[in-house]
Amino acid sequence: MKKHITKQVMVGGVAIGGGAPVSIQSMLSAPARDIAANVAQAKELKEAGCDILRVAIPDRESVALIPAIKEKVDIPLVADIHFDYRLALEAVAAGADKIRLNPGNIGGEDKVRQVAKACRQHNVPIRVGVNSGSVEKDLLERYGRTPQALAESALRHVDMLERCDFTDIVIAIKSSDAAETVAANRLLAKQTIYPLHLGVTEAGTPTMGILKSAAALGSLLLDGIGDTIRISLTAPPVEEVKVAQNLLKALGLRGGVRIISCPTCGRCNIPLMELAARVEEALSGLEGDLTVAVMGCAVNGPGEASHADIGVAGGRGEGPLFAKGKPVKKVPYDEILPHLVKLAQEALKQA
Repeated sequence: MKKHITKQVMVGGVAIGGGAPVSIQSMLSAPARDIAANVAQAKELKEAGCDILRVAIPDRESVALIPAIKEKVDIPLVADIHFDYRLALEAVAAGADKIRLNPGNIGGEDKVRQVAKACRQHNVPIRVGVNSGSVEKDLLERYGRTPQALAESALRHVDMLERCDFTDIVIAIKSSDAAETVAANRLLAKQTIYPLHLGVTEAGTPTMGILKSAAALGSLLLDGIGDTIRISLTAPPVEEVKVAQNLLKALGLRGGVRIISCPTCGRCNIPLMELAARVEEALSGLEGDLTVAVMGCAVNGPGEASHADIGVAGGRGEGPLFAKGKPVKKVPYDEILPHLVKLAQEALKQA
């Protein structure tokens, strides 16, 4: 996979771009003035593996969330600002690690300049956020609702920041349409070296939102495009983090225990769906880079899954275990899970 080379930007202690691992973001969803609920949610997201956390700052009272969360949770915070540039200034002063804004909707270049100056003085990057609902009228008249309009809108806002002598920038262009998101980011990647934040906005409930996000973000990441991601779902934020982790693991961009298993057929002689679910649950707490195969028969066993670190190929009431395509031993079906867990632990120790 050839990586699109971008400038590196630091958000707190997390690097975005410049060859850094793809980071995972999510956003707090508790009411903005409920500090306790936001702190609790931030702790949950940190524990789930969220790297960077965004928080809406709709008014001056909400600025208090920033120091309250940072006091309790060690995670970079992005202040999400709309319309009022003064909220961005206050968020920077309160300790925000990044500001998310659309420079075109905060009242003119003089106000953008003030935000840029404050961010520069505090080493706080700015994420330029543009989505299909915030493209300028003249661009819509010229291009219609197209990837070209999204990309040009983002570059226009970047140019405004650059005129303010500010270049510590991350760009995010998003659409609720997966294909449009892919096309817009491909266009943008050809025209800038700033790191790109990927996401499908308003992706929907988990059933469709996960599919749309995986299709769009997976396509871009496999192209080497994208430095940080958010899976936007109408669901608890912790679910966004879990899906993002699994997507990065599926693409080989993040380590961890990966389960591969066949879809079953008439040759299968063990309750494979049940076994695969139990194996996934039993190994979910292990740390390290490991591929585990749970296969239904000898046809789909060590041969097709020879690339797996360890695995099992179901037989009639038994489970032949293998490692790197070579047989280890056969165990009764009821003993497959504990033996597979032990093999996984041993493999991780040797890694």
